Amino acid sequence: MKFILASASPRRKELLEQIGMEFEVRVSEAEEVTQATEPGEYVMELSHLKAEDVAGKIPVMYDARGINQDFVVIGSDTVVAAEGQILGKPKDKEDAIRMITMLSGKTHQVYTGVTLMIFKDERMHCRTFYEKTDVTFYEMSKAQIEAYCNTSEPYDKAGSYAIQGLCSAYIKGINGDYFSVVGLPVAHICQELAGFGIEWNKNAASDVCS
Repeated sequence: MKFILASASPRRKELLEQIGMEFEVRVSEAEEVTQATEPGEYVMELSHLKAEDVAGKIPVMYDARGINQDFVVIGSDTVVAAEGQILGKPKDKEDAIRMITMLSGKTHQVYTGVTLMIFKDERMHCRTFYEKTDVTFYEMSKAQIEAYCNTSEPYDKAGSYAIQGLCSAYIKGINGDYFSVVGLPVAHICQELAGFGIEWNKNAASDVCS
């Protein structure tokens, strides 16, 4: 089985490597546009656009038996939701400060959507889902917010922060899937693959995916 990650995110790559998955990266070129306003629908639609774009560009591959080679494309998208707003990546420092100020001392939600485009047994299957996790921040002073936003960390992160980075000093707690907040709910992905009898790790117990 060939696994393909439709993302250049180093965090998502690290999470797949952590579970022992061998994969390649093919970055989606799809225009990330959706009319969805509800965060769960928003991330699911964008994850589907990414996975579909990459899956549609994969040439027919044959194995030694002359049968099309099976593959899985993993598309994902993450946003932060707070005060009724969907927070993506900040445009600039002012926007990053605005976002972190919104999160300071409060609980917000992180939504990560995943689409699996699974080509197996000469058929294409699609699974799309999302995980929602509550994250609570300690109160941050204006000076702390300013200092954090002076670093490079906020500017390629949804909601302007990384739970596993410098901002971890201000995370009071989470309720849900930590790895989903990092960028990919790997356990949920493994369960979906297992439902198709797909081994994601060559060293996985044979009865897990049989």
